[in-house]
Amino acid sequence: MLEFNSWFFVLLANFLFLIFILNIILFKPLAHILKQRQDTINDALHTAKDMNAKKEDALSKMNAELQQARIKAREAYNTLREQGLSYQKDSISKAESEALVIIEAARAEIRKESEKARTALRSDIDRFSEEIVNKLVKV
Repeated sequence: MLEFNSWFFVLLANFLFLIFILNIILFKPLAHILKQRQDTINDALHTAKDMNAKKEDALSKMNAELQQARIKAREAYNTLREQGLSYQKDSISKAESEALVIIEAARAEIRKESEKARTALRSDIDRFSEEIVNKLVKV
């Protein structure tokens, strides 16, 4: 059991004095440091949330710009492809027309040469037939 003698009050006074001194020297500064730490953590969390929001905004803007760039690139590709196809068609049609001109020129040349050969052959045939007739008549 507790006895309330003179030492009890001395120890109680000593304990209360120690609590008062520790409160001034240790507990209040420690509470102040812990409050500062909590405030710093809260500020850092708030800054991190702001930075995360800015990152999300920048990321969404970048994705939108990237999508627009892809659309423009696709349009440019299609335009260049169409130009290439029309150039190819033009080149092929020019080549075909040039080929037709060359073929017609070659056909005309062949006709001309064949007519020369026919004329030469007719004259040779006429000459040979005369020679044959002359030889047959002489014999």
